Amino acid sequence: MLRRRLFFHGSGGSLFGIYVVNVLFTLVTLGVYYFWAKVRVRKYVLSQSEIEGDRFAYHGTGRELLIGFLKAMLFFVGPVIVLTVVRDVLDVWIGLKGLAGLLGYLLLVVFIPLATVGARRYRLSRSSWRGIRFSFRGRARDFVRIFVVGSVASSFTFGLYYPFFDAQRHAFMTANSWFGNRRFDFDGAGRALFGPFLLTLLLTPFTLGLIWFWYLARKRRYFWGHTWFGAARFRSTVTGGSLLRLMAGNLFLLVLTLGLAWPWARVRSVRFAFRYLTLEGPLDLDAIQQDAQAASATGEGLAGLLDVGGGFDLG
Repeated sequence: MLRRRLFFHGSGGSLFGIYVVNVLFTLVTLGVYYFWAKVRVRKYVLSQSEIEGDRFAYHGTGRELLIGFLKAMLFFVGPVIVLTVVRDVLDVWIGLKGLAGLLGYLLLVVFIPLATVGARRYRLSRSSWRGIRFSFRGRARDFVRIFVVGSVASSFTFGLYYPFFDAQRHAFMTANSWFGNRRFDFDGAGRALFGPFLLTLLLTPFTLGLIWFWYLARKRRYFWGHTWFGAARFRSTVTGGSLLRLMAGNLFLLVLTLGLAWPWARVRSVRFAFRYLTLEGPLDLDAIQQDAQAASATGEGLAGLLDVGGGFDLG
């Protein structure tokens, strides 16, 4: 069976040079350069990532990220700030204060899935391989429904519903991701992870929480093993022990260098992800055609404000 592997050619030293320039320019511009700094890192990481002899490319710009951030501030965060101020100022209006707080919370719950979808849509639309763009075509309102229902169900079941919620989110994100005119597929289900999840919960006190590395590795193997692109399937061989060593090593580097080793930690993480991942099976690359989709950076800006990810962000 044909196995395709991902390779990363970057180095911590090269990324450190970018990191130093980014920090200096961000300080000089009072933070404005941050958006261009993020683009430089993404461009570097993707340009150093390779499969089948070809490297990926990133096409986003700092201007797009800045405009997306400003739009997110105006159209999304603004209402939350107003409601928060109303809640804090009108202390004597107990009923109105409580209503404002509730509305602010509900807006935040809706904004998180909106940010997740928007960030993934933007990042994929600005990424390419062999000149063909990726894209995301899921509807935001569908993911809002999945997120709200899953969050409520997980809360009412004291977390036991979480594996099902996790699988539903992953399925939505994967099945709505495209490369050119071909989409990715996911045929997994949360019930396969419920047993390992429950066992992990039970063993957490006896392992000081370290058992979670083995659960996360198992989940990663399961998710990748049920992800398809055409007739080719992904396969991950990551283990809990290797994941623990990666995290411990990165933490040690960051603490020892007071954060200066971030570029090396980032490179180690990308190489780790690629080392244990393969794409197996037939793949007709000649049949894939360009089918780029438009996407704004507003969701990316909101994701930055709320500190949530949309996936596919090696940088």
